[in-house]
Amino acid sequence: MTTAETLASVAVRCQRLVKMYAAPTGETQALRGVEATFRTGTVSAVTGPSGSGKSSLLSILALRERQTGGELEVHGVSTSRLSVRELVTLRRDHVAWVPQRSADALLPTLTAREQLLHVASARRARAADVDDLLERVGLAARRGARPYELSGGEQQRLAIAAAVLAGTPVLVADEPTAELDDESARVVLAELRHCAATGSCVVISTHDDRAMRAADRILALRHGVLATESAGSGRALAAIDSAGRLQLPPTALDLFPDGRASVEVVDGEVRLRPPGEDA
Repeated sequence: MTTAETLASVAVRCQRLVKMYAAPTGETQALRGVEATFRTGTVSAVTGPSGSGKSSLLSILALRERQTGGELEVHGVSTSRLSVRELVTLRRDHVAWVPQRSADALLPTLTAREQLLHVASARRARAADVDDLLERVGLAARRGARPYELSGGEQQRLAIAAAVLAGTPVLVADEPTAELDDESARVVLAELRHCAATGSCVVISTHDDRAMRAADRILALRHGVLATESAGSGRALAAIDSAGRLQLPPTALDLFPDGRASVEVVDGEVRLRPPGEDA
């Protein structure tokens, strides 16, 4: 692949992303310099324990909030200097967002079919596309139901359907299968895979093994930093950012109780030892 082709396939690029929030006890740093790229045609799963920065990262990727520091590029457009109006336009044209509470993505007065027709009118899709999509997500028989008449799983499938129909270059979904049974999860993940196969970049946050198995790669956050990255079920690789920072797994941290390490480069290998330990 040429350099030009590689750059063209990058939908979203994060460079040293920092996010801070005000708190009664002082500022809290949710992201501490995250660096990652997300490519077209792929599904990326962001995972990590509570407080790892997943929600903050997804909100920034979805252009729902701004980073405190660092750079975010969406299809080559740097977002840090955009006005509020420019950011709204970029979000409308380039990013579909599915929140964890899927009802928040739906219009309460519209039926399931009307929800999708509303999206279709803005995206110049056909009514036939709406009916086909309702069939694919198992909501054909519920097309006349409003959100409050749908179950949580049905609302989630409808919200995903609306995001897929939007056909934006980037789709971001927060915990899209968290409370779904196996069949509903299968339907949602199939739609997300279909979305990627047609050229979108899909990013989800998840704790769900089913979703991680469906992803092309898994990015694990810890303490606001990208700790590891793996391709699907492949071996997880430790991430090293542009400042040379590396997060060791918790089992390795036990070897360095003082938080310091002796670093040696020997025969093309990097070796870490507790200070004072003989080679």
